[in-house]
Amino acid sequence: MPQSEPIAKDPDKGYVALLGWSLNAVEALDRFDRRYVVVAPDWAEKYCVEHDIPYMSWNFERLNDRSMEIAEMLHEEGVDVAIPLFEETVEWAGAINSVLLDNPRLFGQAMLLRDKALMKRRAQLGGIRVGIFEEAHDREDVVRFLKRVNQTLLKLDGDPNDPIHLKAFDKAGCLGHRVIRTPDEIDSIPEEEFPVLMESHLDGWEFAVEAWIHRGKVKFLNISEYVTLGYSVFVPATPELEKYRPQITAQIEKLVKTFDIEFGFVHPEYFVTSDGEMYFGEVAYRPPGFKVFELLERAYGFNAYQALVLSFDPKTTEEEIDAFFPREVVDATGVAGCFGVYPRRRVVSELRIPQQTEDDDYYESHDLTAPLEETVTKRTAFGTHWGLLYFFGDDPYRMRDLLKEQEELDFYV
Repeated sequence: MPQSEPIAKDPDKGYVALLGWSLNAVEALDRFDRRYVVVAPDWAEKYCVEHDIPYMSWNFERLNDRSMEIAEMLHEEGVDVAIPLFEETVEWAGAINSVLLDNPRLFGQAMLLRDKALMKRRAQLGGIRVGIFEEAHDREDVVRFLKRVNQTLLKLDGDPNDPIHLKAFDKAGCLGHRVIRTPDEIDSIPEEEFPVLMESHLDGWEFAVEAWIHRGKVKFLNISEYVTLGYSVFVPATPELEKYRPQITAQIEKLVKTFDIEFGFVHPEYFVTSDGEMYFGEVAYRPPGFKVFELLERAYGFNAYQALVLSFDPKTTEEEIDAFFPREVVDATGVAGCFGVYPRRRVVSELRIPQQTEDDDYYESHDLTAPLEETVTKRTAFGTHWGLLYFFGDDPYRMRDLLKEQEELDFYV
């Protein structure tokens, strides 16, 4: 862990539990005035002991009969609130906070924010626009849905199908996300992936939002612009996307009200169609992937993990949280972006950053590692990138083009 002076903890502020292991989150809290404890699997213990990190061991299997134990342990420890760092710990945070904050409704809310089908139903009930969706329990359900969607779109024989999207109910972002266009592609879906959520395809501009909420009000709202979903993102967005900010803010306020969110952080995804209509994709109640928190710090200078603690802590005052955040867009010192690298070749032997990437004045760093094996496994669905490249500059359009260019380059040869 980099040596930076831990700052004094304020006993009058909240004591928080971080659920899951994130070194960046731990370092941020080391430099913050809140007491904290990391709740992570036992493999994190050695590191925590060595670096004097407050730690409690817990393995986040499925919620079971022992689930109350961790809530009681944290309650005895004097912890005020649990903060989920990953998708898999959102349910746990809901269960724990329903005990710590004496509010049983929080567990039900966490379930809505974990199950994509329940989430879409709740959104619909709140008057939020969503595409057509259904659950599938087997391949036949997928075949029927593909046919029905295309029938609804008045497709004629010989017309190419409109695609449908398959997503795991309770996984983060792109994990388990498949795009299906023909019945033949359905045969390749492994049995163990069912049940899944099926959605119609929304043609439009997809983007993500990061919003910190305190006492039911949105305190800071960032719009993250995707260049290619699953590959690249940058913040703040281009003026074209930022012009939708009033509409997007209204949508987030509607979301907060519909899901009855009083505190914390949401990371929803939306589509803007060509006629300016906004459709809800999904929402997560934890930090986004693709190091967006780190990109925000690079662009704005504030630490998004510390912001996370402020928005969760019941002892945070309105004045404190308002003073913490910069002004959206105008206070950004530049545009920060990252690109997820996936090998384009089937056999690779070394990592080699292309000269044109390395020479670009927007390029800053990467966290890629040398390949561990030569044969690259076929990318299923959106797959998992091998690491990220980081860029920073002052022109959002140039950033967008640069991130797009990386898709044509080989980083593993």
